[in-house]
Amino acid sequence: MSRLIRALIDTGALRHNLATIRARAGGARILAVVKANAYGHGLVQTALALAQADGFAVARLEEGITLREHGVSQPIVLLEGVFTAEQLREAARHELELVVHDALQVHLLEADAAGHRFRLWLKIDTGMNRLGFRPEQFPEALRRLKRLSAPPLEVRLMTHLARADDSPEMTRRQLECFSETIRGHACATSIANSAGVLGGMPVGGEWVRPGLALYGASPFADCAAEDLDLRPAMTLATSVIAVRFVPRGETVGYGGAWRAKRDSRIAIAAVGYGDGLPRGLLNGTPVLIGGRRAPLCGRVSMDMIAVDVTELGQVEVDTPVVLWGAGLPVEEVARCAGTIAYELLCGVSQRVPLELR
Repeated sequence: MSRLIRALIDTGALRHNLATIRARAGGARILAVVKANAYGHGLVQTALALAQADGFAVARLEEGITLREHGVSQPIVLLEGVFTAEQLREAARHELELVVHDALQVHLLEADAAGHRFRLWLKIDTGMNRLGFRPEQFPEALRRLKRLSAPPLEVRLMTHLARADDSPEMTRRQLECFSETIRGHACATSIANSAGVLGGMPVGGEWVRPGLALYGASPFADCAAEDLDLRPAMTLATSVIAVRFVPRGETVGYGGAWRAKRDSRIAIAAVGYGDGLPRGLLNGTPVLIGGRRAPLCGRVSMDMIAVDVTELGQVEVDTPVVLWGAGLPVEEVARCAGTIAYELLCGVSQRVPLELR
């Protein structure tokens, strides 16, 4: 069956981006972040395409189990850890690694009568103020982990950069805090996200945790993905389903949010907020129609958008449409929605089929 709306996933681009990151990572090993359905690209398909990654990072237990059930054998790290004894048992059964960021999680490990042995990642909060032990809490947390009745296979130390994309000063403070906190402890470390890997400041660490950059989008507002040698892995594509003549002065779509300033030709494309396209996209947002840019006109509806193709010449039913991807960076579209590329990629709805290329 022919599909109008689909997300085309370029597995070659995924592998290219992994190679780009590895070349910039200073010899660090790579935990590919594939949480949130691999940022909308398909959890299992993406992990299999990134077989050369040294490990994978997911947010939640279910994601890790799914990867194991589909044959992924690399290390898998649960970035949020576990919160119940049952989850702890499941994590052990599937040989998952745990981030420990809260005293409750230390207590779960201490109370584990079965004595499961994990590789643990102790998270230190250096300024994100989201998850992790504050520097003054770190020594006691590490001491308790090392004294578990079933000693961990290894304890690694990690933190998360809050503003590596836009504030060298904040990043420098976090790095100094992390370095001072772990001084004297000979543990492997992980600090860098995508911006930490690709930015100009040396971040260090034996492991890096890229997310957005793997999918071919830039983590920096002032630097395009292509300038970082990244290729878009997702192209959100559909087709024109109608072409309308709209006389000067008439409006298009709900609420009359766009009015024709001249006699216009309007292409209707099969995509809307039901597919994950933000309803708040502005008039004038670029859309590729047959490979050429044209402006969105009127509000995004559930299943359709309208695009002013007056300047394009020949446009007809079945003319291909690209919302973002090759030729139209997702970051540019995100700015028109007042959001970020992460949200657009993760927001592609389940009714949009993924097609691997």
